[in-house]
Amino acid sequence: MKQYNALRLLTFLLILAMNANAQQAIPLYGGAVPGAKPTPADYIEETIKGKDEVVRTGKVSKPELYVYKAEKPNGTAVIICPGGGYSILAIEKEGFLVAKRFQEVGITAFVLKYRLPSDLIMNDKTLGPLQDALQAIYLVRKNAAVWGVDVNKVGIMGFSAGGHLASSASTHFADMKIDNQENISLRPDFSILVYPVINFGTYAHSGSVTRLLGENPTDAQRKYFSSERQVTNQTPPTFLVHANDDKSVPVQNSLRYNEALVKNGVAAEMHIYQGGGHGFGLYNKTTKDVWFDRLKNWLQANKFLN
Repeated sequence: MKQYNALRLLTFLLILAMNANAQQAIPLYGGAVPGAKPTPADYIEETIKGKDEVVRTGKVSKPELYVYKAEKPNGTAVIICPGGGYSILAIEKEGFLVAKRFQEVGITAFVLKYRLPSDLIMNDKTLGPLQDALQAIYLVRKNAAVWGVDVNKVGIMGFSAGGHLASSASTHFADMKIDNQENISLRPDFSILVYPVINFGTYAHSGSVTRLLGENPTDAQRKYFSSERQVTNQTPPTFLVHANDDKSVPVQNSLRYNEALVKNGVAAEMHIYQGGGHGFGLYNKTTKDVWFDRLKNWLQANKFLN
């Protein structure tokens, strides 16, 4: 009965979000979060704006989807995973602002406020974020009719560590077991990776590795979470963006992933900028080129945008 009531509440929230055509947050799970520990009283979600004007959210224990339904949806949907080194979420710069750009071109966007890895709230912190990403894909496809989404046009996008999460969902979609009685496909139809963390070895972003895997990860863990080593011919078509002068996440992360995609016969396009560093979001101020325009061309070429 509790599960039934939770599903009824979730359905109501979905319909409310659809009718309001607004950025409403809906819970990622209808009831208790699977694999979660009781949240400590002092583990309170916080959102702050730094001196750089970037809005960051931390200590997420209740994952949610923010719905940005396009006014005239073309059927394509994208789930956006903000970055933040698995420590915080740059939820505005790499989430809400990006979702609004997709809205403008007829794509319905969902900003994923995923749980950040923590032993305090998760039985297995290495899998919590991935569980949330795959649950988001499940939820969007299950309720595709509510948002005017084509179930064969659901993609995932990520920035920095959010790019690692998106690439993990693109390579491990068959590994994670979630409550999926309908046997809905969890494979993204495409992925968009912007200065993504990919490699957990030589070119790793050490902060992301430590926060996800702890201080002493095993070789097996490093291999499993090095997305370029997990690519198969079932990995979805991918669009990559990076800067050559990225000091936080070396460009080799994107280069290696692109190389693995090509090796496995997966369609891929990569844009490498001379400058821009890390964390430039929608706009790389070192160039007049706008990578989102290149993305629109790629989406059109792959039949995800009219």
